[in-house]
Amino acid sequence: MKDKIKARVMDNGKIRRTLLRMATEIAERNRDLNNVVLIGIKTRGIYLGQRIAEILKQTEGVELPVYSLDITPYRDDLKAAERKKNAANSFKANLDERDVIIIDDVLFTGRTIRAAMEAIFDLGRPRTIQLAVLIDRGHRELPIHPDYAGRVLPTARRERVEVRLKEIDGLDEVLITEPQVNLKS
Repeated sequence: MKDKIKARVMDNGKIRRTLLRMATEIAERNRDLNNVVLIGIKTRGIYLGQRIAEILKQTEGVELPVYSLDITPYRDDLKAAERKKNAANSFKANLDERDVIIIDDVLFTGRTIRAAMEAIFDLGRPRTIQLAVLIDRGHRELPIHPDYAGRVLPTARRERVEVRLKEIDGLDEVLITEPQVNLKS
């Protein structure tokens, strides 16, 4: 059964403007953009990272590397043996003394970001790790807070935040959805 759409909270224009603002904040906070590495969490974080990198290229004249990170082997809901078996890094880059910005679409419990940080530490020792998310929906289970949040969107736990991007879904939008209740008994 499909989820019921409760609200459309962002469209193409709002997402574009939000990413522009986030890129500006990144440039203001990181004086040496040549030391910055963007790491997008699969899947939508990669595309958001590429968009932010393109904005920074146009506005600041700096080309930032954008890497893709699959955090699956680092998930804390897998058994330790499964994690070790699957612990292949998705890219090889020297992150020592770099300013790493993790990019994801939605920040919820914080567990995905914890897994991303663990994967990053397997690749080196960054000078800083920052977090940029399009949507911060709350409900944290770990003490993780974004440095750059496109939008803070309070939600109920039963609700879902769906980010759709044209690269994957054919259009840009952010929806709040909720499972439909099946009244058949």
